[in-house]
Amino acid sequence: MGTLASLISALASGEATAVLQRARMTAILYGLAGVFALCGVGFLVGAAYIWLAARYGALATSLGFGVGFLGLAALILVIHKLTAGMQARRRARRRKADMTAIGITAALALLPALAKSRGGPGALLAPAIALAAYAIYRENVKPGPGDPDSGNGS
Repeated sequence: MGTLASLISALASGEATAVLQRARMTAILYGLAGVFALCGVGFLVGAAYIWLAARYGALATSLGFGVGFLGLAALILVIHKLTAGMQARRRARRRKADMTAIGITAALALLPALAKSRGGPGALLAPAIALAAYAIYRENVKPGPGDPDSGNGS
């Protein structure tokens, strides 16, 4: 039985090594392809600059390329800011739902112990009233501008 286990572990570790070698080779090849793609894009931008400089002049072409690349950078930053805001609101909603689930789970876990305590049902009445009051309060309070549930983009 011991030799079977060692044979299985040797096969498994050999396969794991082969998978790691293939992953490393794939990462290297994708990295090289990325470098060559960036070089190709650079030469295409250079060719476009030379062609436009011959038509419109070096100064006008330089200004156009500068404004174009600054516009692209601004567009990327605006898109990032919008998506980061949406992700932050999504994380806040998820965190709120998780905390609610944890609270409900904790309350349900304590319920049998509270029911068996000396106070009996009376010990359950105060937390139940507090929970109902909190639910009524949350239902009637308007969310502020900083509240993730407010729905506006700030």
